[in-house]
Amino acid sequence: RFVTRSRAPCRFLAMAGGGGTRSPTLAALATNPGDACGLDATGSSNPRAAARRMPLMQVLLFAFFIVTRSVHPLVISMTKVSGKYPHEPITVPLCECVVTMVVAQAMALANGGLIEWVHIWNPKPLAIFSLIGFMYALGDYFELKSLGSLSGTTYQVLMQSRLVVTAGMLYVVKRQKQSLLQWILLLLLVLSLCCYQIMIDLLEKHRLLVGGHAYRPVGAESSTFGILMAVSKVCISCLCAVLSDKSMKDFRGEPIYMQLVQFKIVWFLTLLALMSADGSAFERGVFYKWRLVTFGALASFTVKGWSTMYLLALLDSMLKNIGEACSVLMTYFLVVFGASFEDEYENETFIVVVVVFLSVAAYMASKDVVAKAVRYDAACCAQAVSRL
Repeated sequence: RFVTRSRAPCRFLAMAGGGGTRSPTLAALATNPGDACGLDATGSSNPRAAARRMPLMQVLLFAFFIVTRSVHPLVISMTKVSGKYPHEPITVPLCECVVTMVVAQAMALANGGLIEWVHIWNPKPLAIFSLIGFMYALGDYFELKSLGSLSGTTYQVLMQSRLVVTAGMLYVVKRQKQSLLQWILLLLLVLSLCCYQIMIDLLEKHRLLVGGHAYRPVGAESSTFGILMAVSKVCISCLCAVLSDKSMKDFRGEPIYMQLVQFKIVWFLTLLALMSADGSAFERGVFYKWRLVTFGALASFTVKGWSTMYLLALLDSMLKNIGEACSVLMTYFLVVFGASFEDEYENETFIVVVVVFLSVAAYMASKDVVAKAVRYDAACCAQAVSRL
């Protein structure tokens, strides 16, 4: 009844644009009249369209995403004892899949009953999201391996290299080229990441020499392995973000919590296969040596996963990259000024972190400048052709 009454004014607005030149608003309504009422093209409720017209909701979602991305690597690091995980790390994202599937299916049953729950198993979206979920599971595995060898701040800074990977993927998949200015900024970003790593090593060496201790690069192999795992995580994360952004918008008629179930089915099975390959996890049990902070890591994984998927569905993958770049400074300040961490504030490290953040911000800001330049060149060419 609500849908029938709500669609009438939308159709009126769409028909009002017929004949002659239509305004952009009426033209958009004619394409999908339900957008003005928060409905999709079929007339069903569309909370995503309503969310896109609420700037405050978008800002809150974006800010919440930054906070979760900043806290998450630190919570994972806190689960380590003497630099190692006492529990099996893969059990945490495995349990997160179970929690998400249970909560999301309960939401489907509560909102749409058994009919909406049956739609979760629609073959077409289920197949697409299952494939993406498989890649997400590999990304979780690489993330845990990298965080086991890297600090939270180092992990966050390395994650910013995803902009370089994204630029390459855009050229290969969509033939979307980068301008000379954008490639310069990307190279600046890569060099700033290298400077951060060099600065960390130099400061550690300086502190040891001042204290009268010999400098020994502890965990060199582990750090190299962690960097390789982080790079693999970057590649998978970029690909999954682009595919999720596209697929979740292609199936916008489905609620996001239904899509989460479709993601998590193969996601869970893949993590279960990786855990069974180890063998020891099943022998000791899933909750072997779990502590209170481990359950906190489970909550962090769950909140991070939901906030990421909602951001991709309601906004886009580029804003996801911007949010992850903004989380670098927040992670740094949490580590330096947090009472639970031993890191001290150092001007050198802070300056390098700021350079990394500004490099990312400069690249993101350059996209609008380049887009305007392309439109200006196209307009000049069109004007020159018209004069011939």
